Amino acid sequence: MATNKKFTPQKQDTQPGKEHVMNPTPQFTSPDYKPANKLLGKVALVTGGDSGIGRAVCNLFALEGATVVFTFVKGHEEKDAKDTLAMIKRAKTADAKDPLAIPADLGFDEDCKIVVDEVIKAYGRIDILVNNAAEQYECGSVEEIDEPRLERVFRTNIFSYFFMTRHALKHMKEGSSIINTTSVNAYKGHPTLIDYTSTKGAIVAFTRALSLQLVSKGIRVNGVAPGPIWTPLIPASFKEEKTAEFGSDVPMKRAGQPIEVAPSFVFLASNQCSSYITGQVLHPNGGTVVNA
Repeated sequence: MATNKKFTPQKQDTQPGKEHVMNPTPQFTSPDYKPANKLLGKVALVTGGDSGIGRAVCNLFALEGATVVFTFVKGHEEKDAKDTLAMIKRAKTADAKDPLAIPADLGFDEDCKIVVDEVIKAYGRIDILVNNAAEQYECGSVEEIDEPRLERVFRTNIFSYFFMTRHALKHMKEGSSIINTTSVNAYKGHPTLIDYTSTKGAIVAFTRALSLQLVSKGIRVNGVAPGPIWTPLIPASFKEEKTAEFGSDVPMKRAGQPIEVAPSFVFLASNQCSSYITGQVLHPNGGTVVNA
């Protein structure tokens, strides 16, 4: 795995960020990963799956035998979505059905219902839901965060988790799994990502509460809280000088790659690996100790 402490200074002026213009390109796979049919026969829906952590999760899910569907933002992520769809097709096992990419703004309930309905029309069920879509913006003061921005970040980062879950649950049975992407910032805070960090804290609470509600139905709910990971969110969020130093402040002295996070999702999605785990959060974060 890459051990470089510094990245090429770079900045993207719009969100969502684009993976295909990053330098270096995030690592979504590894020859050292050995699939073992952990998700054979499953149908998985991954939000924000066109790039970053989502792309790596889609790739490993496909390698493990799942039929994979992912969402992306229409008008912004077509190139990354097309690339990811091709990757999944190459990775998928013979038993899996062809993957599907669905454009959607998940901050709105109706759009989430449309996504779920399309998955059900194509495959008949959902066994794994990964709520992963997110956006973030820096600010020097809480006074800079106006109502439209606050609503936008909350819609993408936590409203979508509620909306996707409530519609997907109608089609999920005992043995299904929900996995929510939160962040190390939910546990340690971040001075310039206040609204983003607030949504990530809400995701932790959502995960814990939902796990208690669904445990009697045999549906497990867990989370993953990545530390600094090299994804399109980084050059789309930070200034060039901060991007160049990204990840150097953790004990491992480097940012992680998406492929170093994705196995946590495989573990939590697989009943053979994590059947006795619900309401928990895994922490692939480069060594930062969190207590919560």
